[in-house]
Amino acid sequence: MSSIRARSPQPQGEAATPPALVDNGEKSVRKSSEMVNGETESVHSIDIPATAVSASTPAMRRKARIQFITLCWTLFLAGWNDGTTGPLLPRIQTVYHVNFAVVSLIFVFNCVGFMTAAATNVWLTDRLGFGKVMVLGSAAQVVGYCLESPAPPFPVFVLGYTINGFGMGLQDAGANGFVASIKDNATTKMGILHAVYGVGALVSPLIATQFAQLHQWSFHYLTSLGVALANTIALIVVFRFKTQDDALLEIGQNPPPEDTQENGESKYRQMFTLRSLHLMAIFILIYVGVEVTLGGWIVTYVINLRGGGPSSGYISSGFFGGLTLGRVGLLWVTQKVGERRAIFLYAVIAIGLELIIWLVPSLIGGAVAVSFVGVLLGPIYPIVMNHASRVLPPKLLTGSIGWIAGFGQAGSALLPFLTGALASRVGIKSLQPLLVSMMGFMVFLWALVPNTPRRIE
Repeated sequence: MSSIRARSPQPQGEAATPPALVDNGEKSVRKSSEMVNGETESVHSIDIPATAVSASTPAMRRKARIQFITLCWTLFLAGWNDGTTGPLLPRIQTVYHVNFAVVSLIFVFNCVGFMTAAATNVWLTDRLGFGKVMVLGSAAQVVGYCLESPAPPFPVFVLGYTINGFGMGLQDAGANGFVASIKDNATTKMGILHAVYGVGALVSPLIATQFAQLHQWSFHYLTSLGVALANTIALIVVFRFKTQDDALLEIGQNPPPEDTQENGESKYRQMFTLRSLHLMAIFILIYVGVEVTLGGWIVTYVINLRGGGPSSGYISSGFFGGLTLGRVGLLWVTQKVGERRAIFLYAVIAIGLELIIWLVPSLIGGAVAVSFVGVLLGPIYPIVMNHASRVLPPKLLTGSIGWIAGFGQAGSALLPFLTGALASRVGIKSLQPLLVSMMGFMVFLWALVPNTPRRIE
């Protein structure tokens, strides 16, 4: 039969019959009838969007929940890790006889590991696949905690933080990229994912504060080792070393089309042409730096300037508890106000609370204000990740989120280290002026972030 067929004329006086549209919410099938040699043939034209989700079954929905819970456990471990350091800092200084600037090196080398992960994430994922890279990251954290738990010499202790940062960086990029690629309630799931991070950061200081007062203080890292081992096992069992596309297909979601000719080098080149990517990366650098600086140094600040006792480590838990509450409890506020305006609102109010902590010499008032700052800062990270999923190309999303997260971890080293360096010269009183100025800079940066996607050629 010829590939070019004559279409029968429409009878006079009759309205043209539009193609029947069959829509099941996942794909559209247009049916039209044509007369060919006196016979009617049904011709089907199928348009399937790149992000289409195929029919979901109960087994797929159950698998999707299991995958999401596993990634939540990964973020719980990340929060646990970040919440550990603050309460242990005074004890680490005492044990190793180091000043503020030297002890801050643990933040710097943790960042070195994280930035290495950010720089190699796309290359590793292209060659090994999502599942293998996630397990590699979790195994690196296991090694890091093994090095830290016996309280080795300070250089080895810092090396443990470097390896830990590398592992956490790989998993942070993978988990955020995977959840951002999900088409079913991605915004809510991103909020929950990072709320679980807050739960980990809330629980960890409660335990670390107790270990900080014991002779075997470093055994706290054995509890971290247990969490990391459970994470490694869960990632192996659930994702079974599969690629992200295969894991998405298991839950009924077709992955976006990808140019098979592209390699890691071309992806990096495309990523680095995106202005929105760099602005969000710098924004997250400042945000995470503020978050980790406040959660890590507030205990020392309260002990030295507000007369806090050995239990001051619980204030760090209050901050991360607020972070958790904000990421879930403020979801409805964010939806009402709009994500872009919500960040301006939360940041400005948080600046006001920081001024209270700085200028009002009250231990209880400062502790309460710190918790509310956590509530307001909490939603910002998932909002930025959701924004990235809307304005960045889908095929570059995981690598781009890895880059953004890597910059965030750079902030988690840069600002705490800067705080330590300033504290060595002028005292820990420099903490609050630094935080207020950085929060103001966050507001300025967010005003520059584009609100619409930009195509790449």
